[in-house]
Amino acid sequence: MTDWLIPLLAGAVTGVLSGFGVGGGSLLLIYMTGFAGVPQNLAQGVNLLYFLPAAATALPAHVKNGYIEKKALVPAILAGLAGTALAAWLATGLDVGILRKCFGVFLLAVGTRELFCK
Repeated sequence: MTDWLIPLLAGAVTGVLSGFGVGGGSLLLIYMTGFAGVPQNLAQGVNLLYFLPAAATALPAHVKNGYIEKKALVPAILAGLAGTALAAWLATGLDVGILRKCFGVFLLAVGTRELFCK
């Protein structure tokens, strides 16, 4: 009966973090793959769908408070579109095990950087 409670809490916590711009989607990926048993490639697809409404609800507050660098917006969007298209193409062709390892290495690199860099 409470099978929905943990996913609901994970969605709520990662939603709050997404609103702060912390990367709630990455944490949602960790929850889905590490705790909910969702395959990496499926979790990435869910994460992409999760990101759309999360970003859409957080964006007005960030715009209102002046947290959008308008000069960097178009170049960032264009680079992001190209990067995501390439990465999605690569990810759909990779074995799930390799995808999980790549994501793990990425998380370790980001975590190490956050621990040791100013």
